[in-house]
Amino acid sequence: MKKRIQLAFDISWTEIETNWRNPGSWVDRHHPNIGMFEEVARVAERGGLDLIFLGDSTGIPDTWKDSIDDAVSYGVAWPRFDMSPWIVAMSRVTRHLGFGLTYSSSFMHPFYTARLLNSMDHITNGRMAFNVITSARRSDFANYGYDGLPDHGERYDRLEEFIDVCRALWNSVEADAFLWDKASGRVADPAKVHPINHEGKFFKVKGPLSVVPSPQGSPVIIQAGGSPRGIRGAAHVADHVFGRTKTLPLMAKQRRDLDDALLAEGRDPLEVGILWSLRAIVGETGKQANALREALISDVPMEAVGAWLSHNSGYDMSRLPPRFSLAELQERIVAAQASPVGFVNLLAHKYGEHAEIDREEFFRHGLEAATGYATAFTGTAAQIADRLEEMFEATGSRGGFMVKQSQAGPREIMLNIVDHLVPELQRRGRYRKSYEGKTLRENLAV
Repeated sequence: MKKRIQLAFDISWTEIETNWRNPGSWVDRHHPNIGMFEEVARVAERGGLDLIFLGDSTGIPDTWKDSIDDAVSYGVAWPRFDMSPWIVAMSRVTRHLGFGLTYSSSFMHPFYTARLLNSMDHITNGRMAFNVITSARRSDFANYGYDGLPDHGERYDRLEEFIDVCRALWNSVEADAFLWDKASGRVADPAKVHPINHEGKFFKVKGPLSVVPSPQGSPVIIQAGGSPRGIRGAAHVADHVFGRTKTLPLMAKQRRDLDDALLAEGRDPLEVGILWSLRAIVGETGKQANALREALISDVPMEAVGAWLSHNSGYDMSRLPPRFSLAELQERIVAAQASPVGFVNLLAHKYGEHAEIDREEFFRHGLEAATGYATAFTGTAAQIADRLEEMFEATGSRGGFMVKQSQAGPREIMLNIVDHLVPELQRRGRYRKSYEGKTLRENLAV
């Protein structure tokens, strides 16, 4: 029997969005429209998808030219909402679809977060995932009182302790602790409710959590560490890993590195999947799919590209000289304490660490990265299914794909995934024909 691929829609507002101007867009002058999110959820569940993933950041990009103006003008990584109430609305019009909510361990407190996720797991009947991030952007940290970014490794130290505390809190009330005995009046058994008395480097939490255990016990933990330190962090905390699509050799290496890190943690690598982020544009014909892809880079201002690149690298790209080496630029990005595995790192892998590039060529590559054009898989359902199968098998046949779906994009891009790609994967025995588990954790089992 073939191993099955998992699928999710990633509707995070993470790339430069211009398709909101095109016919069929969900976005209008009344955005945000709760009906839009409910429709997306219904479409995803009709396609049998595992979850809708909602990435997040809290700061308006301001690294480019030390200003938010271009980001505000062109909708770069904003507007952004706390998606927890929107998930509640989407969960009320679905029965099986899971939801991935993002919060940063750099800013949140584990007691509050554990309590919130417990409540949301109850509301959704066991369909919650928690995407825990460390945050790597200056504008996010500025909103929480920081003058700069903490050390890259320290952010992962805090993340690991954060999830350790959350897990202890989720386990602090045993599954059968509550009695609700009307005759005696006893609500719960005190012997099954335990303070955690945690005292660590970053947090001091007495506990226990003041809740009824949720359907899953705890949400599915997703983490996206891709650097060596990030992979170790993911191995410590994650049930499933969010992976960035790159060349097949680099993806296969990340899978091997993750497996090694999981073994070092005493965990079974066969139980942890990687959900690779990609943009898949399916058309009834290759020509139709290519037209949808070309629309991604149509009339995108270079100021928007600069704002996106600067925000995600932590370095003001408006300062770039006419010609420079990728190695020098990467050194500046790492010195800014941003992630060392971003866009510039991928360019260095493609052209060589010490390759030189001119400013115009760099921004052309940046445009393709910032819109998802560079990593978009384009073609008929059969052609896209071929690519997904190849990637799935090359990376251990564990996990699947987070298919990026712009909140601003035309409906047909999402509908073509559900109406054409999913049936093709089902025909190949790569995708289930109905939900088999009662919870998200059960449906995501690899």
